[in-house]
Amino acid sequence: QVQLVESGGGLVQPGGSLSLSCGASGSIYSIVQQGWYRQASGKERELVATMNSGGSINYADSVKGRFTISRADTKNTVYLQMNSLKPEDTAVYYCNWRGYYSDYSAPVPRVFDSWGQGTQVTVSS
Repeated sequence: QVQLVESGGGLVQPGGSLSLSCGASGSIYSIVQQGWYRQASGKERELVATMNSGGSINYADSVKGRFTISRADTKNTVYLQMNSLKPEDTAVYYCNWRGYYSDYSAPVPRVFDSWGQGTQVTVSS
């Protein structure tokens, strides 16, 4: 299977910036989509930004123009640059990757849909 590890996050004042990163371990065969989601206290998890294998990007309206999703050329790390942060951006942020991994006991690659452990982002003065 594929395991994701996130880093970054923390406490920042309104208007400040933070950067998150997400790396993976496991025998990834191909990636379909990589993205970031967040869940504020008492609310459902919501999409922040996604990037598909072809590089097409989708942002939530609430973060357009402020957040940027990107990835390393090898696709083995995904980043989320967050600028002009607002208190309403406070949440636990999760990375999510979907694709196929090599299972040597199987004749064909298997589907995976993996989540990181989550990292807290708090925007407060």
